[in-house]
Amino acid sequence: MTTAQKKPTTSAMIASFADPDQRTTAAPFGHALNRLAEERPEVVGLSADLAKYTDMHVFREAHPGRFFQMGMAEQVMLGAAAGMAEVGLVPFASTYSVFATRRAYDFLCLDIAEPGLNVNVVGALPGLTTGYGPSHQATEDLAILRACPNLTIVDPCDSVDIEQAVPALADHAGPTYLRLLRGRVPTVLDEYDYRFELGRAAELRTGRDVLFVATGLMTMRALQAAARLEADHIDAAVLHVPTIKPFDTATVLRQIAGDRLVVTCENHTVVGGLSESVAAAAGFAGIATRIVAAALPDEFLAAGALPTLHDRYGLSTAALCARVKAEL
Repeated sequence: MTTAQKKPTTSAMIASFADPDQRTTAAPFGHALNRLAEERPEVVGLSADLAKYTDMHVFREAHPGRFFQMGMAEQVMLGAAAGMAEVGLVPFASTYSVFATRRAYDFLCLDIAEPGLNVNVVGALPGLTTGYGPSHQATEDLAILRACPNLTIVDPCDSVDIEQAVPALADHAGPTYLRLLRGRVPTVLDEYDYRFELGRAAELRTGRDVLFVATGLMTMRALQAAARLEADHIDAAVLHVPTIKPFDTATVLRQIAGDRLVVTCENHTVVGGLSESVAAAAGFAGIATRIVAAALPDEFLAAGALPTLHDRYGLSTAALCARVKAEL
């Protein structure tokens, strides 16, 4: 086979959404969990045969006696994690988001959330972060899990968010769900004097014309869009909402009050995620404001290369800029 005929070595499963030449950090979740485990002997890790693809392999190699390979049995993994939490351990159980939510929801709900156990479910490939199509794109995980009582849900923006969130989740008394960004994860928030606080939204940038209310990787895209819009004399603010549940209603309501265009940005279906959380908060508070949702459509998405898919479904920085210009 000639050089021109060689197939790419990076699979669509682990493809990165990072921009070319962007600063990244390798496996921030795995290294953060490893550091936490060195301080806390009760921390354990579990995987449903996906340690390499959830960055749990970093923990496995450092602490083999505290790692449990459960095989392709997500229900069993969550049931085992519940039992470990019952005896005082602090489990981090990792798999793909689609399997944790669609396949093992009953175990997450009744074995973990109902008794309020300190089990941290780590879901990789959230939303549109893989090109493998509907079988692996967890575009509706937030909609599924937001209705589960007792569950804390975190959607981190970058490596900084992940590294700071891991110890915070372990310290939290109840169950958590982390939308994991894995592999080489962009490093963005260190430029914004940011610190992750569970349950709190953070204003990263001020602006008079547009307010981006963003979560997950879309906070990175919102910051990029805000910088680009300056060339068109559009002043955009960015509010980062890393905790989807409990929702920081007070901060969101304070930010959306006024006459700015509000654009919610999420790597999730428009149904049941951040946009509906913001709209519901505004509606219940009687705040009349214009809210535009930049989110995935309510449909099964195509397979393909991530940059192409992000452009197609409106998650790219260029798509965000175009959406703002069209709405103003």
